[in-house]
Amino acid sequence: MVCNPVVLSNAGLKGITRRYTAEIYEFIGPERDVPAPDVNTNAQTMAWIMDTYSMHARQTCTAVVTGKPMDLGGSLGRPEATGRGCMLAAIEALKTLNIEQQCARVVIQGFGNVGGMAARLMTQLGFNIIAVIEYDGAVYNPRGLHIERLEKHRAQTGSVKDFPGGENIGRDEAMFLECEVLIPAATENVISSKNAHCLRCRILCEGANGPTTALADEILMDKKIFVIPDILANAGGVTVSYFEWVQDRQGFFWNEDQVNERLREIMVNSFGAVVAYAGKHKVNNRTAAYMLALDRVASAIKLRGIYA
Repeated sequence: MVCNPVVLSNAGLKGITRRYTAEIYEFIGPERDVPAPDVNTNAQTMAWIMDTYSMHARQTCTAVVTGKPMDLGGSLGRPEATGRGCMLAAIEALKTLNIEQQCARVVIQGFGNVGGMAARLMTQLGFNIIAVIEYDGAVYNPRGLHIERLEKHRAQTGSVKDFPGGENIGRDEAMFLECEVLIPAATENVISSKNAHCLRCRILCEGANGPTTALADEILMDKKIFVIPDILANAGGVTVSYFEWVQDRQGFFWNEDQVNERLREIMVNSFGAVVAYAGKHKVNNRTAAYMLALDRVASAIKLRGIYA
């Protein structure tokens, strides 16, 4: 079935979600696959899935999904987690390249949960968010955008355009601005062989899933742009989803400082492991991340052995 969730009523969304959950019931579960929010889904969607699953299981199963409302076993820090992870990865990349954080100019493509949260958190740490790009245009201020006011402007008008604290520019023009950090945080394949050569960032921090094509990757390597691949850069969300699952399973919940500190530790250690692997094997960061992941899987398989 094909549908547009944007135009459906709340009752329609709930009905489709519950019916879908009932159909995949045997494939999900606290010890099987654990869904989490993504495009066009949110905490309310997860609540419907959790409730439907629990009705079929004849017991409350909060750990069947993550990204739930707090009242239903959600975790503090989960809504901010993906954006926070991008920020942490960007900070580590700046350290690696010996670039001062306070001087770093940032361009963010996508102003939703990931890009918007990254912008808010990075502004609090002194980053200079010079441009925000959305589907209908972009806004630019070389001295830095006031993110809180921009969020209010978009909430009131439905667009980032015509923001009093910046000037309207084209989406491509904004993407190709000279900056230290570019965060594509919307959809896939926005950086391709057609436009990769135009990028003027020092660091590409992939907040979205698959924003860079394979051919574009080769161009970025030639341009010596430091790429933080998506499976590392946007891992903050799935990491805190794991934290939520752990808390639901043990029935004991952490405060927000504990969640954020544990996320910081994992992101920093993971970044260091990937960069070290890239240096050791003379490959780019994306290839290093894949190699490291496969090595860990292979090691686990070897340790478990073969049951014949």
